[in-house]
Amino acid sequence: MRAVIQRVRHCSVTIDGQVKSSIGKGMLVLLGVAQDDSTEDIDYLVRKISMLRIFDDQNGVMNVSVLDDGGDILVVSQFTLMALTARGNRPSYVKAARPEVSIPLYEEFVRRMQAALGKEVKTGEFGADMKVDLLNDGPVTILMDSKRRE
Repeated sequence: MRAVIQRVRHCSVTIDGQVKSSIGKGMLVLLGVAQDDSTEDIDYLVRKISMLRIFDDQNGVMNVSVLDDGGDILVVSQFTLMALTARGNRPSYVKAARPEVSIPLYEEFVRRMQAALGKEVKTGEFGADMKVDLLNDGPVTILMDSKRRE
């Protein structure tokens, strides 16, 4: 499971011209699910993301988590994070999980993130053509892969 975490001032997802979800200060999490992912991958990423200290403390040092800061999270499914690009110029998505695997894992990720935060987590719509609008704060962008825990 791969995640791109962006610290944002605000973020929204629009589908067919209608805003589906929006947040103010917080994190945009783009989430890609691989065919061999499990709830163990979810647990790892939820723990790491919810406790990731990327918000400024009173001294302007990134030392505060979204959990401590009270910010919001918007999670967007993004199978393209599983792209293989080593050969040729066309990305291959053979490692990305099929919808029958990825949808339940994506939904479970959202449920567990809500439990970790103690509040609603906003989402996009799985498989939809989404327009994501954000103001990256910093910019701060972090990459995580549940299979690479070093």
